[in-house]
Amino acid sequence: MKTSIYRRIVIGDVHGHYNALMTLLEAIAPSSEDEVYFLGDLIDRGPQSFQVVDFVQASPFYCLLGNHEQLLLDSFANRENQQAIMQIWLYSGGHSTIASYRQEGISILSEHIEWMRTLPAYLDLGDVWLVHAGVHPEMPLEEQTIDQFCWIRDEFHSTTKPYFPDKLIITGHTITFTLPNVPPGKIAQGQGWLDIDTGAYHRKSGWLTALDITNSLVYQVNVFDETLRTLPLENAITKVEPELVLPRK
Repeated sequence: MKTSIYRRIVIGDVHGHYNALMTLLEAIAPSSEDEVYFLGDLIDRGPQSFQVVDFVQASPFYCLLGNHEQLLLDSFANRENQQAIMQIWLYSGGHSTIASYRQEGISILSEHIEWMRTLPAYLDLGDVWLVHAGVHPEMPLEEQTIDQFCWIRDEFHSTTKPYFPDKLIITGHTITFTLPNVPPGKIAQGQGWLDIDTGAYHRKSGWLTALDITNSLVYQVNVFDETLRTLPLENAITKVEPELVLPRK
């Protein structure tokens, strides 16, 4: 009997671009046997955060917690500094998310918030380890928190050796062209990691990226001109030299 080979597909930060996501998934055409993973940051900045969350929540796909979901959760957590956190969230793109929920029915926001509370910070697929932002290279995994998994940048990108000896880390969070010498639309490769957040919402890029791990294929759609392209992973990668990663102010 012939054994079917399923695909593992990872999708970078969507940031409210529902139409582009639908175009991307149409090109990928995942079957019921394929596994699809979202790296978080479904929301904010783009115009259709409600639609993206509503779709992913109702789908059979997996999703991680991103820093933008965490900002939203913290904004509605009834904490002492809640107002300050909400202002940070709104400044970081939350205004567009609120607008999309007002259009579709603000009452469903509480349901989506409860779903976001259940999202894992990372997923271990054996040979591949998925997380939104990365890990701190000098901390044991069990000591790391949402602060590292959802927010870390420079310490992770400047590491000179892989964190795991036997796992590739795949992340979103940091737009790849903000890393040294990485052109817009390219995937960034470092020591034991790939970053596939190619900046869907950003005018300098506009590319939403999905990686078919099984077949080493990259699918991309541009949210501004609807360009769709598929290319081998090796042609989509730019390597990052860790010594060139400078701390951000």
